[in-house]
Amino acid sequence: MNLKRIRKSKGISRYKLAKLSGLNESTLQNIENSNDPNPTFKVMCKLADALGITLDDLRR
Repeated sequence: MNLKRIRKSKGISRYKLAKLSGLNESTLQNIENSNDPNPTFKVMCKLADALGITLDDLRR
């Protein structure tokens, strides 16, 4: 997953993405650092919505 790359390209901090998505910063950190390589569909949807992208974009 390219969460970190997409987040940085949009100039969004992990803190701001956590607020936009309703997720914990630690959850985002785990996903970005591949400690949680398979987040749930619900989490993926929240991230895609918060970033204004599609699920396909997030998974590339």
